[in-house]
Amino acid sequence: MNTTLITSVVLYLLGTLALGVWAGSRIKNTSDFAVAGRSLPLIMVVTTTFATWFGAETVMGIPARFVQGGLNAVVEDPFGAGTCLILVGVFFAAKLYKLNLLTIGDYYRVRYGKGVEIFCSTAIILSYLGWVAAQITALGLVFSVLTGGAMSETAGMIVGTLSVLIYVVVGGFLAVALTDFIQMIVLVIGMSIIAYFAADLAGGAAPVMALASNGDLWRFWPAPTFTDIAFFIAAAVTMMFGSIPQQDVYQRVMSAKNAPTARTGAIIGGASYILFAFVPMFIVACAVIVLGDSGMEMAKNDYQRLLPTFVLTKMPLLMQIIFFGALLSAIKSTSSATLLAPSTSFVENILKHLRPGMTDRQQLFAMRCSIVVFAALVLSYAIAMKGTSIYELVSSAYQVTLVGAFVPLVMGLYWKRATTQGAVLSIAAGIITWLLFFPQLSGLGAVFPGQLAGLLAAFAGMFIGSLMPQLLTNRHDRVRTQTA
Repeated sequence: MNTTLITSVVLYLLGTLALGVWAGSRIKNTSDFAVAGRSLPLIMVVTTTFATWFGAETVMGIPARFVQGGLNAVVEDPFGAGTCLILVGVFFAAKLYKLNLLTIGDYYRVRYGKGVEIFCSTAIILSYLGWVAAQITALGLVFSVLTGGAMSETAGMIVGTLSVLIYVVVGGFLAVALTDFIQMIVLVIGMSIIAYFAADLAGGAAPVMALASNGDLWRFWPAPTFTDIAFFIAAAVTMMFGSIPQQDVYQRVMSAKNAPTARTGAIIGGASYILFAFVPMFIVACAVIVLGDSGMEMAKNDYQRLLPTFVLTKMPLLMQIIFFGALLSAIKSTSSATLLAPSTSFVENILKHLRPGMTDRQQLFAMRCSIVVFAALVLSYAIAMKGTSIYELVSSAYQVTLVGAFVPLVMGLYWKRATTQGAVLSIAAGIITWLLFFPQLSGLGAVFPGQLAGLLAAFAGMFIGSLMPQLLTNRHDRVRTQTA
């Protein structure tokens, strides 16, 4: 156990807690707590967007999948995830910003009514379980590795959750945005230094490029068969579209000081995420070269420990401090955002209907309490799901919002004839179809991806539900006219 390394990590964690406490002194109302008072400049919108996306799966999950299956295996993340932010900037940011709403759930209420608001908000909240659990799982793993196994992964999960929970509860989104700004600087500089040092250990960039070429890792497109193409498209759209109706994305849009800042920040954040995600891929490829067969074996069977093991066994103390600082920055930035977002949605879009007439002060207190409760639930879920890969926890989280919340959002913004009946039928058709493709219910999921089937059904439900009553009304009017 390296005392200097652990001390450095503890000091870093204490520094983020102190920043959160300072931010908490500036919180006056729910708008300050949830969206930082709509005041953030472009640089902070970019950093908080990028830092939120760049989480445990980007550092520990994506690189191992790349080494195993090439670019084709990571189409969902980072390509789909980064493209999501670009699409938000191009097509959604300005429209949503002008509505001046606190949560994405508010949009569903304004456009379709309370019923759709409550259901979509519930789906959005539930989708965060897997994403936050992935970050907590990674925190547990990091603390266990740092202490040489003296701290169990479960104990590490608890400590990691508390380290994030305190500054989020106290400082809200302002604390998240400020810590994201600092953590992104640590992350980018730290990962860049580690990549340079890893390349030196591997004998330069040439062996890494040779490994990628010999292993056919640059292959992006699927085999030209119906099944392969369908699953490729499904993987791409899961996070590309499923992440759009998410409260954490909406908070970053609404926290900007104006609509152009919201739009530009999302686009730059998304493009930066895709580009910088290649850095940990490069580091893992270096690790496989340096560690040899044991590295490849670890990439296949215990990939979440590959990078920490590589750094701890092959790099000097300074590089270890830099790496774990960058890794904790990535995990904490994502986990803080994903703890705040569902709690805000719960209070604004569900609790307020159960307890109408709450004052702003009561809502602020309820948001803080909800964060604590949600953190406890996610921690329990993460412990129960221990052994599930970080990448799988993240990727599965967005399927429910893809099939249940994306279509009502995009059609409500861009199709004037979308109705409440259409939204209800879209949600029902999407969710039911998606569930029918579960392996426990049928074998359909083996030949066609359930989330893509659910998405297509959701679009069909929106068109049928919105147009059918209008067509029936027009037909009835024509019959009455002819009869008269």
